[in-house]
Amino acid sequence: MNIVFMGTPEFALPSLNALVEHGYNVMAVVTQPDRPKGRKRIPTPPPVKVVAQKYGIRIYQPEKIKDEAFVNQLKALRPDLIAVVAYGQILPSSVLRIPAIGCINVHASLLPKYRGAAPIQWAIIKGETRTGVTTMWMDEGMDTGDIFLQKDVDINPEWTSVDLSEVLARLGGQLLVETLDKIKSGNIIRIPQNHAEATYAPMLRKEDGRIDWRSKTEDIYNLIRGIQPWPGAYTMRNGVEVKIWGARIYSIDGKGAPGRIVGVDKTRGVLIGTGDGILMITELQEAGRKRMKATDYLVGHALNEGELFADEN
Repeated sequence: MNIVFMGTPEFALPSLNALVEHGYNVMAVVTQPDRPKGRKRIPTPPPVKVVAQKYGIRIYQPEKIKDEAFVNQLKALRPDLIAVVAYGQILPSSVLRIPAIGCINVHASLLPKYRGAAPIQWAIIKGETRTGVTTMWMDEGMDTGDIFLQKDVDINPEWTSVDLSEVLARLGGQLLVETLDKIKSGNIIRIPQNHAEATYAPMLRKEDGRIDWRSKTEDIYNLIRGIQPWPGAYTMRNGVEVKIWGARIYSIDGKGAPGRIVGVDKTRGVLIGTGDGILMITELQEAGRKRMKATDYLVGHALNEGELFADEN
């Protein structure tokens, strides 16, 4: 099969590597344009471009996937199949119709659960204990196509979304190769999704990371783990934003006013009251400062029991 691979971030790399390593002919890679990054705003290539260059694969970086000139270039390649892994743009019908076999997407959830842009993060935020990867036939809907294969995985209760992403990225690469192997052998699988069971994982917003200390301890803990690396869970201290990168459930029946410090342990962290218990903060970052362990933060900051660790309102 002649394959065009579409992907952009680190998550897509195991899939691209797996295709090349298993001898599939990746004739071209389509990825997002280079974007400015860092304080100096230096144009930086996406991870998939860097790997494609290493393999010597032809690269396309259209600003908009539906651009007519690019669509014509893609048609001229005459691919048998397009494999899509976290590309970052919705494929229009003009692209979906190009490959002879179809377009296969690797999605980081057990569809129809968590359709959308941030399935890994929302699975953790919502307290799921299992998730997985799905390969699906793409159509014009948002992750609504027929399922080809699925593999599930237990979510370690200490994993952040970064940890889970690494696990699912590797699993996605394995599942994509297994899917293409079946297609190559003529074993075509199409399982319609049950749309009535669909849930959604929309793109994250900055405000999604704001901690409501009146929430349950477990819900706050899941938010902190799930909303990484961006925007990160955050609260306020004396009018300054503080991101919370690490935490542990200390108690789910303790008594403490939500958002108030109920204790300081200089060897472990800061204890904060929640809606139903106490959460221990183990890693944090003040705005404009570096990320650090709570024990290191306590060396230079006096935190007192009863102090508000939240918005004044």
